[in-house]
Amino acid sequence: MLTVELHCHSELSHDGRDPVELLLQQAEAVGLDALAVTDHDQIEASRRAAKLAPDYGLVGIPGIEITTRAGHVLGLGVDERIPAGLPFGETLDRIRAQGGVAVVPHPFQKSRSGVAANISRRELAEADAIEVYNSRLLTGRGNRRAHAFADAHGLPMTAGSDAHISEMVGQAVTKIDADGRNAGAILDAIEAGRTEIDGKRTPWRISFRQAAGGAKRRVLSRVTSFLG
Repeated sequence: MLTVELHCHSELSHDGRDPVELLLQQAEAVGLDALAVTDHDQIEASRRAAKLAPDYGLVGIPGIEITTRAGHVLGLGVDERIPAGLPFGETLDRIRAQGGVAVVPHPFQKSRSGVAANISRRELAEADAIEVYNSRLLTGRGNRRAHAFADAHGLPMTAGSDAHISEMVGQAVTKIDADGRNAGAILDAIEAGRTEIDGKRTPWRISFRQAAGGAKRRVLSRVTSFLG
């Protein structure tokens, strides 16, 4: 079983803080086998992380968190950026066209761009997998609903820390029964549903700090853009 972080953010995300080197260092320190950096609508840092990962004893999986018209979708195993603003179904098609796996994160958390509020359950069931444990939870209700949905529709399940600071990488992981220690084998195992969930709640004080830091960076970015 490989222990894999499938959902985290670098400084390239509008609400992220740290360079990929710190994410990789943390992943190595907590004993992970593989890491996917999934920045919001950007992929350059993830490609860099995937290239550097072997230096930290890790398998690197390129990825991206795409803002579709319905909400967020993780594209794992993609090498090229998929633009934001496309319909949910087209985004899934574009992920698969690159040989990637389409995972829906926090689908029932509307305040965090979960897709379930904007598409039918039939459409949601078209995903390759559902993130059923997101570490950044308050009550856990969204995670429970995601788990129940995936179970009812026979969909593979994943977990992710959704870390926006390096200290939280590995807070929630997916344990994967892969046929090899490489990105392709990991993605194949996810699609086949050979996964187990292992997660802990991100401490509230850390979640609030991440959110506050992200809001501050967004404001500074807008001010800089306006003045520039």
